[in-house]
Amino acid sequence: MKKLIIAALLVVGMTSFAQDKKEMGTRPDRAEMEKFTPEQRNQLMLKKMTLELDLNASQQKEMSKIIAEKSTKREARMKEMKASKDSTTKPTSDEMFARKNRMLDEKIAMKERMKKIITPEQFKKLDEMKGKRQQGMKKRMMHHKDGKPANMDDKK
Repeated sequence: MKKLIIAALLVVGMTSFAQDKKEMGTRPDRAEMEKFTPEQRNQLMLKKMTLELDLNASQQKEMSKIIAEKSTKREARMKEMKASKDSTTKPTSDEMFARKNRMLDEKIAMKERMKKIITPEQFKKLDEMKGKRQQGMKKRMMHHKDGKPANMDDKK
């Protein structure tokens, strides 16, 4: 009788762990996710920023321009990365340095433009939002392969 109860408990325990991930409410794959147009993504980002930072109408107008620029640059960079990924040669260290240097210059310029548009309180809140988002990404990346944490240095 004991063996029968133990076997039943084992079967129930194993079947509960073997459930399909779709049933457990996990996020859909990227391919399954709805694709938005760049304009739709920009509009959603602007509305999210308006809600979080309480932007006024003139700030919204300026931020929409910045978001559109950022979006087109990101699309171009993605195409460039895809093209370089398809090629068999790896970029040299000088090319990597130039790419990273350009990216950091763009970030500095973007930060300066943002400071001119939003108030210091809004800018502080934006930095806090970025920090929270980065922490969330670090958590998700911690257990990516074989359960080993990713080698992520804290950059703050």
